[in-house]
Amino acid sequence: MSVKSFDLESVNKRMDGAIEALKKELSGVRAGRASAAMLEPVVVEAYGQEMPLNQCATITVADARMLQVQVWDRGLTKAVEKAIRSANLGLNPQVEGQVMRLPLPEMSRERRQELVKLAQKYAESTRVAIRNVRRDGMDQLKKLEKDSHISQDEQAKHSDDIQKLTDKHIEMVGQLLAQKEKDIMQV
Repeated sequence: MSVKSFDLESVNKRMDGAIEALKKELSGVRAGRASAAMLEPVVVEAYGQEMPLNQCATITVADARMLQVQVWDRGLTKAVEKAIRSANLGLNPQVEGQVMRLPLPEMSRERRQELVKLAQKYAESTRVAIRNVRRDGMDQLKKLEKDSHISQDEQAKHSDDIQKLTDKHIEMVGQLLAQKEKDIMQV
């Protein structure tokens, strides 16, 4: 980005990045079906450091209500089991050698409401991220105008553009959240 002009596309890319991060987070919130993405937040204490579960085991979906974790190193089986239990995902691993079966419990109304709250928390943090991108863009515009690189009219036009982008992305967050809430509450 040059010092003397404003790049609206970079603001758009950063906001799109926040939306993609939200999609990834929401994919890990279980809506009644097994998904390997559910185990993405699980971090295993292995080889003296913390590593994501998918770097020390293969995660597969056995059926709609069962996940299977194949641990690569037999010595890590206990650590993987402990990590899954302590991740507060409501999963109870059944260990058979280096393979763990994770049956998904039936979702109670309370659990569904907890998951909706979690999805809402993810959505709100995404909204904050989008607003921070907007603030950064506005600050950049004010600085460019103050340094006489752009006119007040250009600054006002770009400010409107940033606000339109912000509104569009905030609306996308609302749509994603509404869809996820519908999925979660569906019995």
